[in-house]
Amino acid sequence: MKRRKDTIEYGIIGLGRFGIALATALSEAGKEVMVVDNTESKVKQIRDMVSEAFVVEGIDKASFESAGIQNCETVIVCIGEKIDTSILATLTVISMGVPRVISKATSAEHGCVLEKIGAEVVYPEKDIAIRLARRLVSPHALDFISLNDDIAVSEIRLTTVLEGKSVMEAGIRNQFGLNIVAMEREHDTTIDIQPTYRFRKEDVIVVIGKRDNINRFEAYLSEE
Repeated sequence: MKRRKDTIEYGIIGLGRFGIALATALSEAGKEVMVVDNTESKVKQIRDMVSEAFVVEGIDKASFESAGIQNCETVIVCIGEKIDTSILATLTVISMGVPRVISKATSAEHGCVLEKIGAEVVYPEKDIAIRLARRLVSPHALDFISLNDDIAVSEIRLTTVLEGKSVMEAGIRNQFGLNIVAMEREHDTTIDIQPTYRFRKEDVIVVIGKRDNINRFEAYLSEE
């Protein structure tokens, strides 16, 4: 375990599959992560990967304060199965003054309660299902992330429709209202998208915009 700092970037409460995967991904991205769980074996499993790891006796303010959750900039409550415990943990962390609290929800009702007490809400199972469905029904979509009911980010493989055209000539922004935020060619990714850059078939672009516009763009790519 590393020496405790005054502040730490991320705190994770609950080390189920979602919590462990999240802690691992954040740590591998070079972020400072504190994990808290009441099961010693789970904490031991990930202790060497994170900045700090604590076994707590209960889901209460005293236990969280002892671990130092109040020093985290963002806390993610990854307790989804036990709804009452999830709500209690979320409420406790919010009352401790953590600037940003995100909680995992397993149903719309669960999420509604979490939102009402002041947390941001994620629905991991729902999001995964939506992303999988998108990939199944959209042959050019490699990944899809919904930002809200209207705006999304989509990773799209290009076709011969745009082959040889420059970014300016393709008119993706003017014609479809989409902004290109990243581009990948042969495993080389860039975010510096020049208007003169010419597309090749199999280039992958990441666009952000309205869902309807993304759908129109994907339909356009299928017209080969």
